[in-house]
Order: sequence, then C-alpha cells, then structure tokens
Amino acid sequence: MYRGIFDTHAHYDDARFDEDRDALLCSLPQKGVARVINCGVDLASSKTTLSLAHKYDYVYAAIGFHPEDCGDATDADFEALLPLYGDPKVVAVGEIGLDYYWDTVPKETQKAVFERQLILANELHKPVIVHDREAHADTLALLKKHRPQGVLHCFSGSVESMEEAVKLGLYIGLGGAVTFKNAKKPLAVAAAAPADRLLLETDCPYMAPVPFRGKRNDSSLIAFVAETIAAVRGVEVQQLIDQCRENANRLFGID
Repeated sequence: MYRGIFDTHAHYDDARFDEDRDALLCSLPQKGVARVINCGVDLASSKTTLSLAHKYDYVYAAIGFHPEDCGDATDADFEALLPLYGDPKVVAVGEIGLDYYWDTVPKETQKAVFERQLILANELHKPVIVHDREAHADTLALLKKHRPQGVLHCFSGSVESMEEAVKLGLYIGLGGAVTFKNAKKPLAVAAAAPADRLLLETDCPYMAPVPFRGKRNDSSLIAFVAETIAAVRGVEVQQLIDQCRENANRLFGID
C-alpha cells in the first residue's frame, strides 16, 4: 500500500457521498491518504466544506464560487464568505475559474467573478484552485494579469500551455484523465511537467480512474493515477506520491 497520498481536489460534500460519507472519510487514512483539500463551489458548499475540515484533522478547505455556480452570486454572498477565509483550515480560494463547455453562465459574468476572486486571493495571500474547461485563452489572460499562486486543476491543455502556466509559477493538477484510453495530452503533460510543479487529485466523486471509470471516485483511487504518471516519468510510484505531497504542502502552506 502506498502512503502519504495528498488529494488536492475533492468534493466530499457532494450528495453521492450522503449514504457513507463519515465511514469513508474515517477509512481513508488507513488506505494511505494523508491529506485532502475539499473544494467549495458556492456559499452553501463552502460552509459545508469548512465543517468537514473541522471534523476531520486531515481535511482542509478551499472556498469560493465555481464558474457554473457563480451566476446568482450576490455581493452579500461574497461578503458572507469573506470572514471564513480567516479560518486556519481554509488554505485556498477555490474552486474558481471559467467553464465555456456547459454555457450555463454568461462568459462575461464568469470572467468578472473569476477576476474578483483572483484579486481577493492576492489580497489574502492565498493560492487559487482554478477550473478551466474550454476557456484556455481567457483563463490564461486573467492569470497573467493577476499572477496568483495556485494550481490549474484537472489540467486539460497541451504541453505548451502547461509550460506557459509553469512560467507563471502555477502548479499542474492531474487526476483520473491520465488513465483514460485516449489520454494523449494528459499523458504528455504528465511526462513533461517539472517534478516540483505536479499535484495529484481526484475531483471525486467525478473522474474515477481506469479500472473504475464511471463509478464513484474517492481519494484512495489516486494510487492508479500515481502509477500511470510514475510509469511515463520513469520513477517509483511512492517517490512520485512523496514529491507531489511536498509540492502541495509548499503551495498550500501546510506543515
């Protein structure tokens, strides 16, 4: 069994965990999971995320407004979230960013909310957890403008766009997609990314790796992601897990 796994992106507040959330979260440390960052997507889930972080020592929180959930976010919602950033278990502003795939929120609204949260993150000296789906150019433009610390989660771009992100000081989050049958770009990025810029993640309950694709994901399944990445990089799996944990601790300011 591998040890010291740091899952930098999870959604354990999701309804798919309602039946066994406590049992699952209590079991993960025995499965080699050392740390998890749970990500909020709106005001309500950010509060729930923080509650989970207080219930489980190894869970940390990221709070913010996801691009698919930001359309109805009011100034009052932003004001309500602000004091929560002072909690020591809150280690990032996230999950924030742009999503042009679903087209549920107007692009201009998404960009305005994303920029507002990038400015806030810099003011708070906290890293960002960035969602970018079919919005590479606009995402990169705003990241270049504001230069936050942070990670591009579930990275889906090319090696060239990864290199641009790394030049900005950003980290690259990789998960189940690297194990998928036609995963040419994620595998190329996994092979080429600097060792000190890689993070492991699940995005659970979504993006379960092969051989569990289509099923509910959880942090223990990062082992399959780590094995795939380690193979293309020619390193030992535990060495990769250890390196990615060190990277995450550095980015999120966790001892």
